[in-house]
Amino acid sequence: MFPFTRKPVEMVHPSAALPGRATSIPTAEAHFLSGRPLKSPVPDGMAEAVFGMGCFWGVERMFWKLDGVWLTMVGYAAGFTPNPTYQEVCTGHTGHNEVVRVIYDPSIISYDALLRTFWEGHDPTQGMAQGNDRGTQYRSGIYCASDADRTKAEASRETFAPRLKAAGYGAITTEIMAAPAFYFAEDYHQQYLAKNPGGYCGIGGTGVTCPVGVGA
Repeated sequence: MFPFTRKPVEMVHPSAALPGRATSIPTAEAHFLSGRPLKSPVPDGMAEAVFGMGCFWGVERMFWKLDGVWLTMVGYAAGFTPNPTYQEVCTGHTGHNEVVRVIYDPSIISYDALLRTFWEGHDPTQGMAQGNDRGTQYRSGIYCASDADRTKAEASRETFAPRLKAAGYGAITTEIMAAPAFYFAEDYHQQYLAKNPGGYCGIGGTGVTCPVGVGA
């Protein structure tokens, strides 16, 4: 989130992770733009997806702008510390990634179309970094709600990789796994760039087009 900040770029061992806490940390009650409750159950007919692409401020804005996306929220996932705080995540000693949870209507926007936004919206070859942001919390990740979604995510990676290579980029470092526990980030992080339009965010795409989800 803050440029040129030096943070660990290797995953902490689970035995060395911070202990965390048994209760969740406070967060916003409702989405700043839509007013929809952030912790409401996924409505019937809707689906969910979770992505890590670097600074979650800009990633969330990228997804809330899409037609068919019903709700977005930011948080922490794929680490070891239960109910971490932002300050703890920033130490690199929780193992968590900054992620965006997306609730969407698959009758309007497909999971493949979300994957296209994911691949085109950041550089998935940077390892434990994105832009000027360095640290394990900025890694590229797709956290899948179902086996079918995981199959699509892996297929999209194989489709996009040759295009990146042809454009001079290295190997994709994106982790793809079943969706782990999602922990809400603090109130001020939710829809941050709607509240602070001039806020910093270091994510940026490669300019390489991903053919997955076109027209979906």
